[in-house]
Amino acid sequence: MIFDTLGNTDLDVSRICLGTMTFGEQNTEAEAHAQLDLAVERGVNFIDTAEMYPVPPKAETQGRTEAYIGSWLKKRGRRDDLVIASKVAGPADWMDYLRGGPRLTRDYMEQALNDSLARLQTDYIDLYQVHWPARSTNFFGKLGYQHDLDEQATPIEETLEVLADFVAQGRVRHIGVSNETPWGVMRYLALADRHGWPRIVSIQNPYSLLNRSFEVGLAEIAHREHTGLLAYSPLGFGVLTGKYRGGQHPPRARLTLFDRFTRYTNPEGIRATEAYVQLAHDHGLSPTQMALAFVNSRPFLTSNIIGATSLEQLAEDLDSIELQLSDEVLDAIEAIHARQPNPCP
Repeated sequence: MIFDTLGNTDLDVSRICLGTMTFGEQNTEAEAHAQLDLAVERGVNFIDTAEMYPVPPKAETQGRTEAYIGSWLKKRGRRDDLVIASKVAGPADWMDYLRGGPRLTRDYMEQALNDSLARLQTDYIDLYQVHWPARSTNFFGKLGYQHDLDEQATPIEETLEVLADFVAQGRVRHIGVSNETPWGVMRYLALADRHGWPRIVSIQNPYSLLNRSFEVGLAEIAHREHTGLLAYSPLGFGVLTGKYRGGQHPPRARLTLFDRFTRYTNPEGIRATEAYVQLAHDHGLSPTQMALAFVNSRPFLTSNIIGATSLEQLAEDLDSIELQLSDEVLDAIEAIHARQPNPCP
């Protein structure tokens, strides 16, 4: 395994992070524990979750992912060997089963943190992240920005002050953001510097062969401000494995089970995927490992968040850390990207 420093902290995290949003929906508690065991055995020390998981989010399963990780931590012990990341949900009226609709205010965040700590069966979270912004902006694939005064949105300053208190209390070691924009990241950093509060140390945003939008604006910030990328959906919800080619829908696959997820299956995304999968086959590579190895190689990356529903898939994902792409393959990837840049924002 390869390790990188998380922001400007004293924590070294594995370049591959185990994502867990299938735990409690597509994976049972026993299967979740088996995945955690294999990942740690292979050198992974970084585990990412969220209070709203599993996905797709539902009232009857909310929090189950953290609970499965918590039961594994209790059984395994050696909590300090691991870096556990979780997230507090941003505003979502459609998630009214979670605190009546989550908000990024002190009372809502206090309850969120307390509940996550209880489910995880730990007294601290290493990296606590804001899952998405309170303001109206572009995330989760939204295009066509339109300015909104957001008079009801919780100011970043208010949210960051709460996070700073969590760090001062020792219940959170470091803080980060997710699904953020360049403006949002710089606002968090400026407010931290102004008030002497903790600086965010990471940005968890989508990044893959199908969505390299992080490279515009955020990549420079990641380098200059020590806020590296935690890349989610590096396989585009499994699309880049090639398993959905030709309209296939394998049993138990995420897009087979949940047709609501269409972010990576628009016509341009399908065409780009076909080109990337064919490129991998032409060079005798696993499409899965080629896609992950590309993300692993990015200089602004801190960790690549992989997810799997079987141990076989997880093992293949983990093996990507051993793959170094040739200049020929990298040049071919850039040629495809030039023809169809970011088809799935």
